[in-house]
Amino acid sequence: MNKAELIEIVATAADISKAKAGLALDGLMAAVVKTVAAGDTVTLIGFGTFKSSKRAARTGKNPKTGAALKIAATTVPKFSAGSGFKTAVAGKKAKKK
Repeated sequence: MNKAELIEIVATAADISKAKAGLALDGLMAAVVKTVAAGDTVTLIGFGTFKSSKRAARTGKNPKTGAALKIAATTVPKFSAGSGFKTAVAGKKAKKK
């Protein structure tokens, strides 16, 4: 599924225009990116958690020459799926609480 297909599904489910669904999706993505870039966490219960994670400096290898090279430390985005998402993907029924 690409962004256009997702916008169409959201527009149909929410009974809004594709333009409004596109703006809503863009707003959601921008908010998640801005929040995670600031070092905070975005948690959507049942869906998952977006957060930043620090990756330590390490030594890598040039695949062409085999020479060792230094890879600098960096911060990367990380997504952890929530229990509802995991259950849906596994094809199991969600437990009632």
